[in-house]
Amino acid sequence: MKLILKHFSELTPSELYKIIQARIAVFVVEQECAYQELDGKDLDAWHLWYEDEEGVSAYVRLLDKGVSYPDACSIGRVITVKRGTGLGLKIMLEAVKLVREKYGCKRIRIGAQRYAKGFYEKAGFIQSGGEYLEDGIIHIEMTNEGDE
Repeated sequence: MKLILKHFSELTPSELYKIIQARIAVFVVEQECAYQELDGKDLDAWHLWYEDEEGVSAYVRLLDKGVSYPDACSIGRVITVKRGTGLGLKIMLEAVKLVREKYGCKRIRIGAQRYAKGFYEKAGFIQSGGEYLEDGIIHIEMTNEGDE
């Protein structure tokens, strides 16, 4: 299993295909959520994923301040294909470190599916907003302020 970090401009067509395939398998097929998967945010994002001989095992994208939130960087499209392996938390902790490295942001804000609140709390996030409905799924805003 290897960890890969690439900017969108560095992705090969095959890598991009595997990433989109994994995201659609989780969000659209498994969660039965019809939404615009390709939202334009990938183009300027850093993409971080674990890959093995079977393909993408876990994935996140790193977004600069101003892309999703005017005052914070963000981490999105968080998936773990191989659940129960610890890869989800491992990739989130790495993503928090890398979003700060790549973009220099202390504040990271995410829109988390409500059921995953405990997972994100393990990665240093706290609930910072109320519940809202997005694509038919209840979400909450969560923030990681770093060492402030």
